[in-house]
Amino acid sequence: MTCPLLYRFRVIDRIPERPSTAQVRGTLVHAVLERLFDMPAAARTPAAALELLGPEWERLLAEEPELATLFDEDGTEEEGAREEWLAEARTMVERYFSLEDPRRLEPASRELYVETVLESGLQLRGYIDRLDVAPTGEVRVVDYKTGRAPRADFEARALFQMKFYALVLWRLRGTVPRLLQLMYLGNGEILRYAPDEADLRATERKVEALWKAIRRAMDSGEWRERTSRLCDWCDHKQRCPSFGGVLPPLPQAGAAGTAGAADGEPLGPERDDL
Repeated sequence: MTCPLLYRFRVIDRIPERPSTAQVRGTLVHAVLERLFDMPAAARTPAAALELLGPEWERLLAEEPELATLFDEDGTEEEGAREEWLAEARTMVERYFSLEDPRRLEPASRELYVETVLESGLQLRGYIDRLDVAPTGEVRVVDYKTGRAPRADFEARALFQMKFYALVLWRLRGTVPRLLQLMYLGNGEILRYAPDEADLRATERKVEALWKAIRRAMDSGEWRERTSRLCDWCDHKQRCPSFGGVLPPLPQAGAAGTAGAADGEPLGPERDDL
């Protein structure tokens, strides 16, 4: 939806991208909030969450050693950049506690993998940050965002991801989630939305239309770039025709109609993944 050509580079060509400091900070903050709920309820304090930052960062470094090069390699400047980055992560963790009290929550699931297949054969899958289930059985889908809340005219786009999750849960469990909640730790705002079946049917139609567009691009080999302000942060500007770049040839698998989901697992002949 952001840019078909970017989808091609990531999913068809599978060109590696260097993670940004913002992306890695988001991963770190998500990990801290996930681990926070491993603690007994009474122990889920701001101080306890902040103490998790160091160990979680070390764990990420052990799993992905290349993250050690995330900052400048110029002595003091490197240390200063890292400290500033960690300070921003600490601020986001502290801000979380201004939005809710984790001592009063017992999530039903964290980092929940969900997967379903629509009647068309299209497979949908993803990871939900947190799923809360009330004693009455009502479900709340929660997602943490380390950016800032969007303006009102961009809220619908922000909610598409949440409606996608709600659609998968509805098809899996037969019940529409009661509430979708986006928690923006960049500025301390919460975006809430109560979906209904009409919403999720519309989301399903949108997902099906999106997949048809992907399949058309796979068949034709034409992946149109869509320029926006996000291009300033794109790793692929040097390959993009809009910036004077030359497209690399499509890999043989991509030209033959092989694509993948977000984690890069290829399609089989009997299954479509989005």
